[in-house]
Parts: sequence; C-alpha cells; structure tokens
Amino acid sequence: YKCFADETRLKILRCLFEQGEVTVGRLAQLIDLSDSAISHQLSRLRHMRLVAVRREGKFSFYHLQDEHIYQLILQGLEHIDE
Repeated sequence: YKCFADETRLKILRCLFEQGEVTVGRLAQLIDLSDSAISHQLSRLRHMRLVAVRREGKFSFYHLQDEHIYQLILQGLEHIDE
C-alpha cells in the first residue's frame, strides 16, 4: 500500500489505467513533472511489481503489470469517486 501514499505515484497509476502504454515523456507531459521525476517513481512502481515496461527500439513503454493490478486501480478509483 506504499504506492498509494504518494500523490505522484497515484497520478502515474491513474494515467496508465486511463492511457494504457505510455512513455516517460508522455507521462511527464500529462502529469506536468520532469522526465527524471517520472522515471524515479516508475522505478519504484516496477520494484513494487505494479508497473511493467516494454522496450521498442530506443523507447520504453510503461503499462500496468497485469489484469489484477488494473482491477485494483479500478476499485480504488471507484471508491475515491463515491
């Protein structure tokens, strides 16, 4: 549950939930933070096994780890929106 204690990580998870696969640069634009700040948080989320990466050439595309994580985020967002 550490991931939910940080606002930036929550924003990243929400973006990945809504956008699907996203690059660091695109996340930085969506959240209005530096690429390095996004990369740091993505590294932590990968370590927590919430986020995975797919590399294509020189680009890295980040996405939610699996359907279980997707459902967890969905339930959390539904609870917040109540």
